[in-house]
Amino acid sequence: MVQNQSSGAAANDWGRQTARIIAVQLGTTITSQNSNECTYRDRWVVIKCAKHETDSVGVTYKMLERLDYVIGAFQQDDGHFKLYQLPVSTYESHMRATASQGAARGKVGIVRQNVFVEQGVSLGSVTI
Repeated sequence: MVQNQSSGAAANDWGRQTARIIAVQLGTTITSQNSNECTYRDRWVVIKCAKHETDSVGVTYKMLERLDYVIGAFQQDDGHFKLYQLPVSTYESHMRATASQGAARGKVGIVRQNVFVEQGVSLGSVTI
């Protein structure tokens, strides 16, 4: 599905709200209003969420510079989320540029769910 400004904003809001709930279930808290970054097991991470019909997550190149890991939260058909932790180095070696022609153009790297599954560490699953 191609996003427009409105659908992209709605997806962004959903991702932020969902990441905050998942952070609490992981025993941490997102304190920033501008990102889904937090500390998890003494490491700086970002929680990126994808609805069940979406197979990738994106992180800005600038954010990757300060992270240790990316936690991918991938919603399943029944609504629960499978969580995977991927080192930033692995994320960077598998990312592709976003297809966005808007504000994210040239600023965001996208990684598919299968990379998280095959090369990441499973953190289990959560239901929200």
